[in-house]
Amino acid sequence: MQHKHSVQRKGLGAFVALGIALLSIAAMLSPARALASSVSQYATWSEISTAISQQLSEGQRDYDSNNTAGAASDFGSAYNTLYVATNFASVTSDKLGTQTQQQLQQQFQNIQQLSYMTGNDEKIQQGIANLDQQLSDTGQKLDADSSLMKPAAYAQALNAQIDADRKKIDAAKRNKNNGKGSRTWSEVAAQMTKILDKAQHASDSGDGRKGSDLVNEAYYQYYEKLGFEKTVMNAISGNRVSQVEYQFKETRMAMVKGESKRTVATLVSDLQGMLVKDASILDGGAAGKVSPMTAFFTSAFGQAFVVLLREGLEAILVVAAIIAYLLKAGHKDKIRYIYWGIVGGLGASGLVALLFTFVFSSAGSHQELLEGVTALIAMVMLLFTSSWILSKSSTESWNRYIKEKTVAAVSTGSVISLALLSFLAVFREGAETVMFYQAIFTMAPSGSRDIWGGFAAAAVLLIGIFLLIRFTSVKIPIRPFFAITSALMAIMVVIFAGGGVHALIEGDLIPASYYPSVPTNDWLGLYPYAETIAAQIVAIIAVITLLLISLIRSRRERRKQAVE
Repeated sequence: MQHKHSVQRKGLGAFVALGIALLSIAAMLSPARALASSVSQYATWSEISTAISQQLSEGQRDYDSNNTAGAASDFGSAYNTLYVATNFASVTSDKLGTQTQQQLQQQFQNIQQLSYMTGNDEKIQQGIANLDQQLSDTGQKLDADSSLMKPAAYAQALNAQIDADRKKIDAAKRNKNNGKGSRTWSEVAAQMTKILDKAQHASDSGDGRKGSDLVNEAYYQYYEKLGFEKTVMNAISGNRVSQVEYQFKETRMAMVKGESKRTVATLVSDLQGMLVKDASILDGGAAGKVSPMTAFFTSAFGQAFVVLLREGLEAILVVAAIIAYLLKAGHKDKIRYIYWGIVGGLGASGLVALLFTFVFSSAGSHQELLEGVTALIAMVMLLFTSSWILSKSSTESWNRYIKEKTVAAVSTGSVISLALLSFLAVFREGAETVMFYQAIFTMAPSGSRDIWGGFAAAAVLLIGIFLLIRFTSVKIPIRPFFAITSALMAIMVVIFAGGGVHALIEGDLIPASYYPSVPTNDWLGLYPYAETIAAQIVAIIAVITLLLISLIRSRRERRKQAVE
């Protein structure tokens, strides 16, 4: 009975974990709306300055009561949830100058720093008095500007602009393209060059947003979707891809920020030169010199094939072992319940896939955020799955695991217990496969046909393997299989860590510190950014830590069995 409850708890845990992951993603879809609703309560900018002053006064009272932690929190709230979140800071910068905004920001920081220690009563009081006066003056100046909208209207207009800009980016990524076809890479580069010329003209005319949209069109519709990026990566180098990607990013940001015409012209010219040069190298024969092995493992087909094969083999091992045990124990009549569980697990995995498709297709302005978060969630799932595999890597541990679960289900005489056993084995791998495939789709947007081809090939092979194991005496050696697959999964953890953060950088969702000297390897998730490297270092530390924990537990179990 205890084992049955254990199985059910693990099943519930799998659903809960997946649900939390999906809800976390959904919660990230509308942060701007929450901010807009908080601004709507203020009719004027002076009302916001008054609200900030009241929050600062609350912090002063907490500090006078020797509650330094509460005071620091109040001061931080005055800055983050009022001064910044209501757009007061950005409007001050736009209308009164960056220097004025920075002076106010520095005063907030000074007050908060003083609040961490006792004995600064007079300094804090004086700092708040000065800041209150400046905030009041600033609010009055903003209200007197007839060209400036009121806080609520300003927030709505800003959110509408952000949504519109993001949707244009999303549309550029999703619009269908007829592909490279018979065009040479030089012809593709020439088309990108024309689009970039239009982008520069729009920027020079004062429409930096339109220029940025055109740069995104060149990137998503041509450089990425037509396979230019992947071909350069395989035939020239990953470093070159990173250089070009960063040049796209710099060009786009310069237009949005309204940099000088000369700066934008230089960036566009350099980018066009990179594209034309790379196209010339590819047309010169470099594109056909990629090794077959590299081409396979870096292709969308190869990645889709390997992921499904790995996940499917683990599910097959569990199900086949359960069936074999039932046959040995004389419970052949109960095998059909195992098949029911398999069908249910496949169906539930399909529903998860549909849910993810819906979430991603309706993501709109938050597409890049979802891509990065999905890869990072997949990384965490891989991390703990590889740890679980290591704990079952010995033949004894594996047989004991299968026996415990099957005996617990059979002993209850419950059809649901047996079906749940195989359901969980299939659904867990199916849910993970959905997560990994979503990461592959986002990293290879032009390879949908290849991804489905890899899926079909792996599915056919898995069916053959299952039939072979089910109706013959063929067995897969447990220890080598688990050792190899856990090592592959550990590598994928590091890859997804880098890829996930890289997706967030590409979407301008986190700042990037670019280091041209760092090599780029898309297959390993290695990119020349401090943020991606830091994420991979953390992932490596986590992998090693879980490996050591698993080895220690395994050694303890062997000692315990030896004593018994």
